[in-house]
Amino acid sequence: MGIFSVFSKKKKEKLDESLEKTKSNVFSKISRAVAGKSKVDDEVLDDLEEILVTSDVGVSTTLKIIERIEQRVARDKYLGTAELNQILKEEIAALLAENDKGELLGFDFPKRETPYVIMVVGVNGVGKTTTIGKLAYQFKEAGKSVVLGASDTFRAAAVDQLTIWAERVGVPVVTQGMGADPASVAYDTLQSAVANHTDVVIVDTAGRLHNKVNLMKELTKIKNVMQKVIPDAPHEILLILDASTGQNAIEQAKQFTAATEVNALALTKLDGTAKGGVAIGISDQFKVPVKYIGIGEGKEDLQLFDKFEFVDSLFNK
Repeated sequence: MGIFSVFSKKKKEKLDESLEKTKSNVFSKISRAVAGKSKVDDEVLDDLEEILVTSDVGVSTTLKIIERIEQRVARDKYLGTAELNQILKEEIAALLAENDKGELLGFDFPKRETPYVIMVVGVNGVGKTTTIGKLAYQFKEAGKSVVLGASDTFRAAAVDQLTIWAERVGVPVVTQGMGADPASVAYDTLQSAVANHTDVVIVDTAGRLHNKVNLMKELTKIKNVMQKVIPDAPHEILLILDASTGQNAIEQAKQFTAATEVNALALTKLDGTAKGGVAIGISDQFKVPVKYIGIGEGKEDLQLFDKFEFVDSLFNK
């Protein structure tokens, strides 16, 4: 397998299935680009550049990929178009490996002295509450105790939705209702977690527009209050992005990473979009790693993101 890690067969099949729309989109365009050609030449590379950009890989990352393939063509003197998918897989995987900034804790981490605290941020409509529910399920499946904090008190529906997910996966949730002080909810949640020796705390936050200064101040206040209970909390500030929005997801990542100390990303709705290439661009462009991907509606349809397995699925026929 080389640098490609070993997934369970079931997870790999689910990943392959979720990327089908993106894969069909990319492969159909590549097939048209190389029709009647025997080797990778300048014209093929120009077409490939356009394909990657329009597949939401992003201009910056696309140019890096094209440069790597140009270097390979120059080195090997001749590359057949039949090899193009394999070349893309290898070069994109190698590029992402160079940008690897290390791994964050997975679901099955060793016992800690204090709870592992995740603060979840992101705009409304990206699947934030659903992702929290799936995270709680995955941690519970890994044998961890979990408590949720309903600090998105801006919308009554947000508290209700989180409560429904908590009941669905069988974990407690701390709420104070709509209009409550979000920082106060977070404080109570962490106090409860410490008192009950809970392994994982997941705190939801309001999903108003990412360019609102008051929202960023609110997130800072929540972090400061958390640290009164657990000095190094939150350990993970998780930004949720909707993969189906393509380049808009990249723009949101720019805004949030500039305004808050985001250290992990989750990409949702990969199963329903042809814009899955955005995962490559986001993985390359930000020092913040993509940690989770949402690949379906079920509570089990959240995977830890393996960039090499992702590229393998995307470019394997």
